[in-house]
Amino acid sequence: MQDMQQDYTALIADMGTKARAAARVLATASPTAKAEALTTAAKLLRARTAEIIAANAKDLEFGREKGLSPAMMDRLALDADRIAAMAAGLDSVAAQKDPVGEVIADWDVPSGLNIRRVRTPIGVIGVIYESRPNVTADAGALCLKSGNAVILRGGSESLHSAAAILACLRAGLAAASLPEDAIQMVPVRDRDAVAAMLGAVDFIDVIVPRGGKGLVGLVQREARVPVFAHLEGICHVYIDGAADPDMARAVLLNAKTRRTGICGSAECVLIDTAFIAKHGKGLVQDLLDAGVEVRADETLATVPGTVAAKPDDFGQEFLDMIIAARVVSGVDEAIAHIRRYGSGHTESIVTADPIAVAAFFNQLDSAILMHNASTQFADGAEFGMGAEIGIATGKLHARGPVGAEQLTSFKYLVEGQGTLRP
Repeated sequence: MQDMQQDYTALIADMGTKARAAARVLATASPTAKAEALTTAAKLLRARTAEIIAANAKDLEFGREKGLSPAMMDRLALDADRIAAMAAGLDSVAAQKDPVGEVIADWDVPSGLNIRRVRTPIGVIGVIYESRPNVTADAGALCLKSGNAVILRGGSESLHSAAAILACLRAGLAAASLPEDAIQMVPVRDRDAVAAMLGAVDFIDVIVPRGGKGLVGLVQREARVPVFAHLEGICHVYIDGAADPDMARAVLLNAKTRRTGICGSAECVLIDTAFIAKHGKGLVQDLLDAGVEVRADETLATVPGTVAAKPDDFGQEFLDMIIAARVVSGVDEAIAHIRRYGSGHTESIVTADPIAVAAFFNQLDSAILMHNASTQFADGAEFGMGAEIGIATGKLHARGPVGAEQLTSFKYLVEGQGTLRP
């Protein structure tokens, strides 16, 4: 085992050395060249759709043999529409303003110095993800756009799909005369390769894990490299007493059922007693009719077909057609519940009351707070970023969807005229 670990350390060191060299080229690459690489990769994704679907079929078979859940199989699956969406994401990132070199702030100080804070690439990004092969395209595109090299380590179940997508990205780099080693993928399934990445402080500047609680928790515990991450997507929808009932129904059903396996899926609904007094418990029945298992508190468990909630159902990320449901006495109790059970990802309030919205927005500190909108919008593409590399719930640097701009750091450029400090 020790020899194997040493082999993976050497593998990551070799990949990291190549990535460092590529990152130096990307840091000064023209926006035109980077855009050309991305648009060419998008064209190749479309042209190779059948080839990518064939590779994905191998991964789906592996996933079935591995016993992946339906939600995980949904994450793994690719079809023509999802590949077209990946290609559109690359085109969207290509069309965005290049963040590298952007002047964030510019000011003069009494000494006569002019100081500019300017965006600069981070360097080498390590992305560790599980079953979603589209992360290969998203991560590659965003790292390239932001002038960073990237080392990808996809899930064992998505190896063939990710390799097919990677080939398109590297061909795009070559077409734009940029180094292909700017986007690399760890070519093995063994988890020891992950450990080698987590300790590669000389070669990787930041790690972005994208996956379930087990993966993200492992990375956060063991990484010596800095991490942008969210541990869980325990997202809440609060139905306020002043909510329009039709809007509440539409937002809640979309937040829960559109795609249950994504981190922006609602996992708990909180319903104001004032809403129930005016409109009854029809929201619970709507969820049941949609095929959702409702784990309800004492008040809502009177609706036939619900399941009595256990204490640990609140604060649970189900990633399935399951939701926890509780009655609260107004926005303050909803805020208290979210503070206790939330993961800092995304929360939504449905209401026509601006005072309730202000309290919700001001007193909660989740990375994303929404008003009259589905939590399923917690996505970089929906935020106009073209794609995202993940949702960060930490308090430093990047928060919320991590797009190209969030994958930059900054430096200070200081101009003087022979200026001396007395």
